[in-house]
Amino acid sequence: MKADAAPRTVTPSSLLYRPESWVHPLPLAEMFAERQPLEVELGSGDGSFLAQWAAAHPVRNFIGVERLLGRLRKLDRKGRKLGLRNLRVMRIEAGYFVEYLLPPGAVAALHVYFPDPWPKRKHRKHRLVNEAFVRAAARALAPGGCVWLRTDDADYHEQMLREFGAAKEFQPIETPAELAAVMTDFERDFNARGVATRRAGWERRKT
Repeated sequence: MKADAAPRTVTPSSLLYRPESWVHPLPLAEMFAERQPLEVELGSGDGSFLAQWAAAHPVRNFIGVERLLGRLRKLDRKGRKLGLRNLRVMRIEAGYFVEYLLPPGAVAALHVYFPDPWPKRKHRKHRLVNEAFVRAAARALAPGGCVWLRTDDADYHEQMLREFGAAKEFQPIETPAELAAVMTDFERDFNARGVATRRAGWERRKT
């Protein structure tokens, strides 16, 4: 490795992972001590959901993806405080991460909770969940893998249902009660103000 290359291993003082390459699939076997089913949260916020979910499921590995450094640091602190050896965090744009860095068929679950709704019509092209995202998710997920979605925005929820509903690779499923019970920071705030959570779940068909 070159002297100025970013470290590929996680130091004891941080769960932040910086790959040697940003254009090749992640070396998952090097990222985690154990080979276990992988779950990914796209847009981890302050880490409220992922830290709790990862702590409750030590026989799974988790990657939290977030663009904003301040939020990423919060998740890093929470994970280290809980002593989570099955969690890594990465600072990168979510769509790029799914399309280019996840190895094909490597993921058991994708969690997409309260992504930016881009409510203005002219800005909706910036939404994460679109036709291209559905194709990338189908490629990254193992057969039987799931996508779990949450939003407070009615129009975005309809778009999520429409995009995944049009993909032959997916079939709709109900969000398990155990999963629904673990909230994100945004969700707690929205619910406290009387804004309901709109959920959807999709399973990658096995055949």
